[in-house]
Amino acid sequence: MIARVAVLAAAVLAVTGPVATADTVHNGASGHCARADRLHVPAAAHQEVSCLDELTTAGTVASGHTVEADWTGLTQASLPQPSGVPGIQVDGYFPDTSTTNANHGWNHDAQFVLRLPDHWNGGLVVSGSPGNRRQYANDRAIADSVLAKGYAFAATDKGNTGPAFYHDGNRPGDAIAEWNTRVTQLAVAAKAVVAQRYGHLPARTIAAGISNGGYLVRWQLENKPWLYDGGLDWEGTLWTAKGPNMFGFLPAAMRAYPAYAAGSPEAHQAMLDAGFAPGSEFLWPYHNKVYWDFTQRVYREELDPSFDGDLDAGIPYCASGTPNCDADYDYATRPASVHRAVARIALTGRIGKPLITLHGTLDTLLPISQDSDAYARMIHDAGRADLFRYHRIENGTHVDGLVDAYPDQLEPLAPHFRTAFDELESWLR
Repeated sequence: MIARVAVLAAAVLAVTGPVATADTVHNGASGHCARADRLHVPAAAHQEVSCLDELTTAGTVASGHTVEADWTGLTQASLPQPSGVPGIQVDGYFPDTSTTNANHGWNHDAQFVLRLPDHWNGGLVVSGSPGNRRQYANDRAIADSVLAKGYAFAATDKGNTGPAFYHDGNRPGDAIAEWNTRVTQLAVAAKAVVAQRYGHLPARTIAAGISNGGYLVRWQLENKPWLYDGGLDWEGTLWTAKGPNMFGFLPAAMRAYPAYAAGSPEAHQAMLDAGFAPGSEFLWPYHNKVYWDFTQRVYREELDPSFDGDLDAGIPYCASGTPNCDADYDYATRPASVHRAVARIALTGRIGKPLITLHGTLDTLLPISQDSDAYARMIHDAGRADLFRYHRIENGTHVDGLVDAYPDQLEPLAPHFRTAFDELESWLR
């Protein structure tokens, strides 16, 4: 973990410094990879600068400047893939003590990637990874399209990755709290690198992210709005100390699903009562197998490790009634210390810059009724409705990769994200 990042003007305006390593670079003030030899990421412990003929995944997969495993399953196979974006890529990491990210063989967390297109439109997009994925996770879903529009792009692994991310930190909530700090750190550093490359700071900075990355967009616009001009939140995770949060609907699903699968009408109703949308039943078997149990256990371990004693993230797929079983987790009755841990990372709805939220009506990991519908009400109640636009995407679900399995039943969100990005640009103008 790191100390809170100080957002200093000097860091933003830093425009000089040595480069750790570099591929082919050019010294001119303009042209392909101009000023690559001058780029220095403020506060980075390590950086590598590469001049590339292609910054999108149309080229970076072959050149080794992305990791396909980071983004596998997040988009449908047919998502259009832009190309024709030459420029500079900077890979590196900030000082950190955790070692879950094995990208580049570095075994070092707080890894980042910055991409600086030769033909820049004056803007910057900053993103944190969804789930517990690494820094390239948004390359297909977000980076490709914004790079093709001329934006610089920066992404972080959030400071800890993988299924046991909760081991990072010293007290409950530390690992998730670090996510917010790392996005702030990257936004400040990326602005400085943009100024080094192009001669001035970005005219527009947009935060964008999916799932946990969408949560980061919300948190940044609530807590660090001066760093951004707006944000695009793709089904962000909602944390509130009093609820709703995932500790309400996930244990309910874990308890009810086995009986539902056995044919119980009462269990089916219990699933609907927990917030899962009517019509999403065809997605329940997959989410029961892949998402619900795992997600509940690891996030509960991060925020309430005392629930299961000395166990490490509980007992996978335990039956209700088993001692220390997450299927029986009752957030409302947990000690005040647990609610304080959630409050450390909670959202308020008090956004300070324009925000567009997208959420699929058949989201079966973060049900829309328990997440973005609730966040929309929070923003309204906070008096910030004039800064908010909300798009409920009919038949959209949490990951677009499932569209390939159910092409006649699901609507991909990625095309709607691209349309919403255009909308946000027009709104900010």
